Amino acid sequence: MIIFKIFMRYLLISLLLTASGTVAQTQPNLVFIIADDMTYRDLGCYGGQAHTPNIDHLGAEGMRFDRCFQAASMCSPTRHNIYTGLYPVNSGAYPNHAFAKEGTKSIVHYLGDLGYRVALSGKVHIKPKETFPFEYSGKANNPDMEAVDTLMSESAASDTPFCLFACSNEPHTPWNKGDTSIYPPEKVVLPPYIVDTPKVREDFSAYLAEITYYDSQVGEILALLDKNGLSENTLVMVVSEQGNAFPFAKWTCYGNGLQSAMIVRWPGKVEADSVTDALVEYCDVVPTFVEAAGGMPASVLDGKSLLPLLTGNATRHKDYVYGEVTTRGIINGTDLYPIRTVRGERYRLIWNLNPSAKYTNACTKSESFQSMIAKAKSGDWHADEFVSKYHFRPEFELFDCNADPLEMNNLGSNPEYAKVVQRLKGKLDKWMADQGDLGIQTELEAIYHASKAMGKSKAEVDAAWAKRNAK
Repeated sequence: MIIFKIFMRYLLISLLLTASGTVAQTQPNLVFIIADDMTYRDLGCYGGQAHTPNIDHLGAEGMRFDRCFQAASMCSPTRHNIYTGLYPVNSGAYPNHAFAKEGTKSIVHYLGDLGYRVALSGKVHIKPKETFPFEYSGKANNPDMEAVDTLMSESAASDTPFCLFACSNEPHTPWNKGDTSIYPPEKVVLPPYIVDTPKVREDFSAYLAEITYYDSQVGEILALLDKNGLSENTLVMVVSEQGNAFPFAKWTCYGNGLQSAMIVRWPGKVEADSVTDALVEYCDVVPTFVEAAGGMPASVLDGKSLLPLLTGNATRHKDYVYGEVTTRGIINGTDLYPIRTVRGERYRLIWNLNPSAKYTNACTKSESFQSMIAKAKSGDWHADEFVSKYHFRPEFELFDCNADPLEMNNLGSNPEYAKVVQRLKGKLDKWMADQGDLGIQTELEAIYHASKAMGKSKAEVDAAWAKRNAK
C-alpha cells in the first residue's frame, strides 16, 4: 500500500511537471526587429532596389503586410506607439524626445504578467523607465548580438518564453555603414518626388547600402534563433519604421512617411508566402503579442490584435488608420505646424492646421536639400515645384492612394471630391476628440511634454524657448 501511494504521488508530480512544461512550450517566443528611418518600398520584397536577401527570404516564409501604418513619422513617438499600443497624444508621447504619461503600461507589463522575459536590445528613445522596464542591452544604438544569444539560450534552457525587441539604428543618418559600391550613384533610381542632384544621388546610394547592412542584422538574429533551436516556436515580426530622411517621408503625414513594411513569420500558424492588404497599425503590435501569448489584450489599448489576419481567419482589420506630426521642438522644426491625417481603403486626407507657416525640419537643413534649393534657383522647374511643395502646403490635401500611391496629385481643392474631404474630416475630428487632441493647443504644449522628460520646469522651458525664438 505504501509503495502504491509513493508511486501515485510520483505519477501526480510527473503529470504536473509535464503539464507545466507543456504550457510554457505552447507560448511562442516573440521577436520584433525594427529599422530606423527606412522607407518600406525600398526593400527588395516590396519592389525596391535595396538588396535585402534575409528579409526577402523571411517574407517568403511568412506574411507580407502591404498596408501597415504608424501613427507618427518620428522615432520617439513611433517607439512609444509600438510598446504601449496607444496613439501618441493618448500616451502623451507625441513630441519627439518625449515621454509617456505617468501610470502608462507597456508591453513589458502585459507580457511579464504572462510569464515572459521582455528585452530590448539596441536603440531606446523611450521614457520613463517605470513604463518601460525592459531588460536592456545594446551597442552604439544597435542590437548586442551576444546579449541576444544569451537571452535565447537562457530562455531555451529554462523553458521560459521571451519577447525581444531588436532595435537597429540603421539606416538613420549618418549613412556610414554598408557597401556603397553595390549602389553606384549614377545608377540609383530616385523617387519622382525627390529632386535629382549629385549630392542627393550620393546620399541615396549610402542610404541603400545601410539598408543592406540592416538586412544583415536581421539575418544574424534569425541565425541565432536557429542556433538555439527556437525558430519553430517563435513569431518573428520585421518592420521598417517611418520613412527615410529625404523629403516627403520622415517628419510628414504622407504615406511615404507613415507607411511601414511588416513581415511576420510564425511556423504552423502563418501561411508561407502570403500577402495581406488589410489596413493595420503599429499600435496593433501589443494586443497581437498579448493574444499570441495566451492573454487578453487590455481594453484601454488603441490597437487591435492581428491574430485573425495572421491565422487566415480574417481578410480585413480596420476601416481607417490615423497619423500625426508635431513639429514643435524638433531639430530646425517650424514652431507651430500641426499635421493630422486619416486614411481609408482608398483616400488619404491630410490636415495642415497652420498652413500659412513655412514647413521646416532637419531635412531642410541637410546638404541634400540645400542642393535641391540651389537647383531650383538655377531655373529648374521640377526642383522649384517640389522644393516649394515641401515648404508650403494648403490646409487640406487629399490623395487617391490607389491611383496615386506616391501621393503626388492633391485633389483637396477639386470640388468633385468635396464629399470625400468632408467624410474623412469627420472621421479625423472624431479621432482627435477621442484622443484628447486639441490641434493647435496640443501643439503649443508639446515643448512642456518633451522638457518634462529632461527634468525641466515650465518656467525654465519658457525662458529657453523665448531665448531660442529671439535668435
